[in-house]
Amino acid sequence: MSPIQTLRNGAARRVDLIPMTPMEQLRAGRTVRRVTQLFVGLWLYGTAMAMFIEAELGLDPWDVFHYGVQQHVDLSFGTIVIIVGGFVLLLWIPLKQWPGLGTVANVFVIGIATDVMLAVLEAPSELWLRWTFLLGGIVVNGIGAAMYIGSQYGPGPRDGLMTGLARRTGLSIRLVRTSLEVTVLAVGWLLGGVVGFGTVLYALLIGPAVQAFLPLLTVRVTPPRRLTSELVDPSAVDGEGEGEDPVGTRTPELAGCDGQRPA
Repeated sequence: MSPIQTLRNGAARRVDLIPMTPMEQLRAGRTVRRVTQLFVGLWLYGTAMAMFIEAELGLDPWDVFHYGVQQHVDLSFGTIVIIVGGFVLLLWIPLKQWPGLGTVANVFVIGIATDVMLAVLEAPSELWLRWTFLLGGIVVNGIGAAMYIGSQYGPGPRDGLMTGLARRTGLSIRLVRTSLEVTVLAVGWLLGGVVGFGTVLYALLIGPAVQAFLPLLTVRVTPPRRLTSELVDPSAVDGEGEGEDPVGTRTPELAGCDGQRPA
């Protein structure tokens, strides 16, 4: 079966992204498959971040911020990612949110993976190779984000902050997300972060990339009893929807997690 046929078959799958508490996530079954997919996905996400950095064509908003901070402190990029992730996680406390296994793993694994892969990958000198790193990084990022989200172990710190603020303020996910990302992008740029055409290209392509892989990589789990009779079609991951995001409105913990930071 060709890769295109595989994606088409995956797009036809309907698998629920289920809103669960941290304990429900742990009891949802298929633990070995889900934990393996979670950590592989996070490692791929960190690999993609390293590819973006080495390409030097622009970073996504949060990494513009991370890179800007790095210009003023003697710490590795991955260490800064971990520290910022931990700080963002602390902001969950007043929002009364509880982190899942995926949330905590996100804080550490992506930063570690980024530093390891930055040490492994050599920065390309030719422009076509830099574009290959950028475009390949977007694909790798999309796969990693879909694997991480599809493991159903909870949102990353930054996505959880977004959904938590939206719930507490009553503002839309779109408005809260846009405000957060514009803010970190502006602050990161002022600190010396790298903004370029790649930043715009990432913003345009990462959503479709995650949407292409998410139906294929979402793990079918056992829903908690309280939700067994409530799950309906709008909450399903459906690659054949009429222009809608594959994460339905009944899954606020994951809605809007299009891969720009499943971290």
